[in-house]
Amino acid sequence: MEQISQSFLNFIDAYGYFAVAILMAMENACIPIPSELILGFSGYLIFDDRMTFTGALTSGMIGGMLGSIFAYAVGSRGGRKFVDKYGKYFLIKKSHVDLAQRWFDKYGIRAVFFSRMLPVVRTFISLPAGFARVNFKAFLFYTFAGSLPWTALILFAGMKFGAGWKYLLEIGHTASILFVIVCVIIIAVIYFKRKKILR
Repeated sequence: MEQISQSFLNFIDAYGYFAVAILMAMENACIPIPSELILGFSGYLIFDDRMTFTGALTSGMIGGMLGSIFAYAVGSRGGRKFVDKYGKYFLIKKSHVDLAQRWFDKYGIRAVFFSRMLPVVRTFISLPAGFARVNFKAFLFYTFAGSLPWTALILFAGMKFGAGWKYLLEIGHTASILFVIVCVIIIAVIYFKRKKILR
């Protein structure tokens, strides 16, 4: 696994923004590549003046959106039986799809937003959205809205950690959960403030 991870880092180091887009597309197309690895290292390259924050963010978002659209299409056209039958050939674990399905069953289209910031679920949530054939425009909106803050946060953290960016691989899961909690609190505060003003 360490050798595979290093090959991803070499790919980013050699091809920059293009590699970031490709790897983020793969991650969001349900290939289990940690976004902390891709974006954390990209953040280090920003720190080292070999990338710009805007360029890395744009590349990451483009790749992430394309990968999510691909996974949605697979779920929509192939269905759960297709994914269960052929997913193993692309390292897709049934247990991970089950986890994403439970999130989607519980929260519906909103799960697409919050799960973009959660470990494991963010990689696979497009599949159950595709199974259910949710409104595609709504899917794109929630995917973008959830992916943007997460992508920016990991890039920023990698930039701040600098040469110690690999620390993100250790704390990534905990950080993502805390980030979701903060987002929920902020959204709740905004909602209740607006409700109070409308009264």
